Order: sequence, then structure tokens, then C-alpha cells
Amino acid sequence: MKRKKNKTFGRMQWLTSCISTTLVLLLLGLVVLFGLSARQLSQSVRENLTITLLLDDDVATSAADTLAMRLQARPYVRSTTVISREQALQEESERMGTDPTEFLGGENPYTSSIEMNVNADYACTDSLLWIAKELKAMWQVADVVYQRDLVDNLNQTLRKATIVLSVLALLLMIISVVLINNTVRLSVYSRRFTIHTMRLVGASWGFIRWPFIKRSLGIGLTAAIIADALLLGGIHWAMAQDASIATIATPTIIGIMVATVLVAGLLLTLICTWLSVGHFLRMKENEMYK
Repeated sequence: MKRKKNKTFGRMQWLTSCISTTLVLLLLGLVVLFGLSARQLSQSVRENLTITLLLDDDVATSAADTLAMRLQARPYVRSTTVISREQALQEESERMGTDPTEFLGGENPYTSSIEMNVNADYACTDSLLWIAKELKAMWQVADVVYQRDLVDNLNQTLRKATIVLSVLALLLMIISVVLINNTVRLSVYSRRFTIHTMRLVGASWGFIRWPFIKRSLGIGLTAAIIADALLLGGIHWAMAQDASIATIATPTIIGIMVATVLVAGLLLTLICTWLSVGHFLRMKENEMYK
């Protein structure tokens, strides 16, 4: 009867440890997912920043195409799109709901232009200043237009978001270690007399530690698998609601999240069990009753 009671208690203890570890790993996985997704979103927003090169009136469309090809070779250019005078007129007519040439005697007031997207690393105020200066030096370019205030606000917002996510990740990592350590410590504490008895009969520390480590690794692996399954299920549901999420939560980010949760589950339980068992191995007999 007593053995059956101990077995039931052991199962409940294993289940409790697994649930608490799963919740901790779930939080850790969410932080990793949000952190990496925010970085991906930041890069996407930066790369969609458009710089417009207004060309001189005498620059033909063929010359604009040639210039766009030359710009494509620059390290800071991600993509270029040539907008001809006719296309600019058509787009503006659709936007205004009227043809501007009707008020200008049939003359097209627009010039050819090139819309350029820069690589994410160059989408900052300092880089855009020297890029604009370099572009203005070209004889075909009459002016360079981009939203400088938008760039400044974007970089400040992204900087603040990065700091907040970093602090949150650090806090959750500390909380994760503390919670898992307490869970493992309570599990080992209930068997402290078994540890003391094995130590008295001459068992080595490694021999005593191994059953606890094996059990904890099982808990860590099970908890990590459950946490990853819940996270993947949540991501799949979110993508079903909004397909654009797939552009932010990429397969690489999801893979890193899954691997991080798995490694964290095994590593944290291993380290916490090693330290907890070592604590009770060094404990004197009279300290076990406190």
C-alpha cells in the first residue's frame, strides 16, 4: 500500500514538474519568437523605405533604364523601379480623378523618375544623407526625395522596441532559471534521505546523480516537445487568420525558436538538477531535518 502511494506521489510530482517546466519554456519560446520576428519586421520596414530620384526633363526613358541598372550594382541598393513620364501622368490622373494636362494645354508636367529601395543596413539617417548627396551629384538626377522624418521616427521606435524586448528576454530568462531550479529542487528535496543513505553506503556522487539527471532530462524533453507543439499550433492558427504573418515568422525564425526551446529544456533541467543534487550531497545529516 505504501509502495503504491509512493508511486502515485512520484507520478504526480513528475506531472507537476513537467507542467511547470512547460509553462516556463512556453514563455521563453514566445520571447524568442517575438524578438526574432520584430527584427524581421524591422528589416522588412527598412527595406520598403522608398527614395525617389527625380530626373531632368531631357532624360529619356532609355537613359533612365540605364541609370537604374547602374544603380542596381551599388551595395546600398536593394531594388529600382523606373517610372516613365507617361506612367507618372497616368498614376497622378487616377489619384486626382482628372487629367492635369487639361489645365496645361496638353503638356505633360511630369518627368521620369526612379523609385529606389535601399538595403536595411543603410536605412538610417547618416547613411541616407551621404547616399542622397552621391545621387544628386549624377547629372541625370534633378532631386532626391525621401521622408527623413519617417526614417528618424522609425529608427527611434525600432531602437526602443529592441531595448524593451531585450530587457523582457533577460527578465524571463532569469525567471525561467529560478522557476525550473525551484521545481527541480523540490523534486530532489523529497528524496534527500535516499541521497544520504546512498552516500553512507559508499555510492559515488556520479552514481547518485545519474537517476536524478535521467529523470530531469526526461521532464525537460517532454516539456520542450509540448511547448514547441503549442507554439507551432499557435503560429499555424495565426497564419490561418492572417497570411502576412508568414512573411514575419519565417521558417528560419520558427526553426530557431523550436531549437532554443528544446536546448533550453534539456540544458536548464540538467544544470538545475546537477546543482540541486550536489547541494544535498554536501548537506550534513542534521541539516536534512530543517
